[in-house]
Amino acid sequence: MDETKSAPIARWITAAGLAGKLETEMLAGFSERILGAGVPLARSVALIDTLHPIHEGRVFRWRREVGGATVVEYGRTNEGPAAEAWRRSPFYRMLQTGAAALRLRVDAESAEQYPSIKDFLAEGMTDYLAILNRFAASGVIGEMDCVYSSWITDAPQGFSDADVGALERLMPYLALAIKCASLARIAETLVGTYLGRDPAQRVLSGRIARGVADRIGTVLWFSDLRGYTRITDTAAPEQVIPLLNDYAEAVISAINQAGGDVLKLIGDGILAIFPADDRGGACVSALGAALSARRGIVTLNTRRIAENLPVTEMYLGLHVGEVFYGNIGSKERLDFTVIGPAVNEVSRIAAMCRSVDQPLLASAAFAEALGPERNRLVSVGRYALRGVGRPQELFTLDPGIEAP
Repeated sequence: MDETKSAPIARWITAAGLAGKLETEMLAGFSERILGAGVPLARSVALIDTLHPIHEGRVFRWRREVGGATVVEYGRTNEGPAAEAWRRSPFYRMLQTGAAALRLRVDAESAEQYPSIKDFLAEGMTDYLAILNRFAASGVIGEMDCVYSSWITDAPQGFSDADVGALERLMPYLALAIKCASLARIAETLVGTYLGRDPAQRVLSGRIARGVADRIGTVLWFSDLRGYTRITDTAAPEQVIPLLNDYAEAVISAINQAGGDVLKLIGDGILAIFPADDRGGACVSALGAALSARRGIVTLNTRRIAENLPVTEMYLGLHVGEVFYGNIGSKERLDFTVIGPAVNEVSRIAAMCRSVDQPLLASAAFAEALGPERNRLVSVGRYALRGVGRPQELFTLDPGIEAP
């Protein structure tokens, strides 16, 4: 492939990266243009590690006869069968030797050395080229330190030297475009993981300046765990974080599935909101999340008891009110959260669960906003809340009604 054919491909992938196209679109478009320029390409693969609490990275695959490209997220490759497969891959050998490229004839010998080549041999492939585009130390994020790619042909004669040279010249353009897309995805993942879904969208849309806040009406959720201090005092230290993770998973997944946003994890406490124009609908969603969380905790406790681990329950306060929602903090450290009297009130309501021996308490404002679902709650009386001016009537779920 001469310069007259490679230059348009370089320009296209550069524009695609700047336009923010998906990695699957970029790999497919790049591979199809390589094929159109005369390189007998049959398969292409690109993969890149990422920074994600669950996934280690993403792999993109293109096949000539199918068209388009697919994506698969892969888990950790540092243990078990995945680790063994990784250590027997051409990419792992390149990392160990420092090579930037590795070319293999697809035959019985290479298939014996690298199990991943066996599938290509069965498909009639003839030549394999792996390329590794490394990042400088300043460009490394977590495990994301390079872009791996492989290029396979079924042409009887394999790739020509000119084909290999063209792929090695053009691959840095594709690697840079994939890295840009991955960095954008990492930003979304990190902000969403640590701030919550709606705050993440607001921050990434530009609402990052200190003092930028909206006055919103919302349903407020504050929950914590019964006897948490006693558990941490008596349980083995190595059991405490797994305990918090187990119960947080049960509660947070219920909140997320019901459309809520978790804003803060404060030890064993969780602050969340259910913002909605339809306040009654948001209250029903919050109540549904509460019941779902309780069912999840029952299942969790069954497992933990069987494993002889400490168990607990959730105390929950629900309230409705107006809050300021936005950036608060110093110039160097901001928090995207909610503030206002209603936030203080919901935490006090949750604290009253211990005094009245109820797992869930809701304010009168919450009960009123439920509308037709109001009959699912029963009053437990009026109580003075610490730091709140007037006594409030509090409500709990009618024991005879299981789900809204």
